[in-house]
Amino acid sequence: MILAIARRELRSLFLSPLAWTILAVVEFILAWLFLSQLQTYLDWAPRLAGIEDAPGVTDLVVAPVLGNAAVVLLLVVPLITMRTLAEERRARTLTLLFSSPISMTQIVLGKYLGLLGFFTLMLLVIALIPLSLLLGIHLDLGKLAAGLLGLELILGAFAAIGLFISCLTSQPGVAAVGTFGALLLLWILDWAGAADTRASGLMHYLSLLRHYESLLKGLFSSTDVAYYLLVIVTFLVLAVQRLDAQRLPH
Repeated sequence: MILAIARRELRSLFLSPLAWTILAVVEFILAWLFLSQLQTYLDWAPRLAGIEDAPGVTDLVVAPVLGNAAVVLLLVVPLITMRTLAEERRARTLTLLFSSPISMTQIVLGKYLGLLGFFTLMLLVIALIPLSLLLGIHLDLGKLAAGLLGLELILGAFAAIGLFISCLTSQPGVAAVGTFGALLLLWILDWAGAADTRASGLMHYLSLLRHYESLLKGLFSSTDVAYYLLVIVTFLVLAVQRLDAQRLPH
C-alpha cells in the first residue's frame, strides 16, 4: 500500500506542469553556474599549475556547484511539497483517505517516498553536470560521491519538513511559505549562535548547512548522516501524529 501511494504521488508530480517547469529551471540555473565556475577555473589553471598541492577541479568547480544546488533547491522544494497534503485537504479527498483502511503511517510514508523519488531523479540529472567533466578531466570521485550523498540527504530533510508543514494547512501557498521559512531558519540557524559561545555549539549542530559543508569537503561522518536521518524521522513522525489527531473524531 505504501508503494502504491508513492507511485500515485510520483505520477501526479510528473503530470504537473509545475514540476517539469521547476526541473527545467533548476537544471538551467545549475548548468549556467557550472559553466561560469568552470570558466573561472580555466582562467586560474595556469597559476594553479605552479602551486604545490593546489586544489583541483573537484574542489573549485564541482563542490561550489553542488553547494549552490542546495540553495536553489531550498527555494524550489517548497513549491513541490506544498500540494502534498494541503491539496488533498482543499479538494476534500483527505477524508477519503481517513475513511479507508490505511494507517496514517502508510499515507505519510507513501507520500514521502513519492516526493523522494522525484527529488532523487532530479539529483541524478544534476549529477550529470559534474560527471560530464570525466570526458576530459580527472575528478575526485570520492569527494563527488560525498557531495551527492549530502545533497540527497538534504533533499530528504527538505521533503520531510515540507510534508509536515503541508499537513498543517489546506492552502498550498501557505504551506510553501511556511516550508521556505522553516528551511531558511534551519539553514542559517548557527548565525544566531555566533555571538553566544555557549549556544554556538548547539546551533552549529542543528544547522542544515554545516553538516552539508562537511560532506562537500569529502569528509564523510556518521554524525552528519545521523543528523539528516534524525531530521527526516522527526518530521515524518510529527506528520503522522498530526494526521492521526485529525482523523480521530472530536
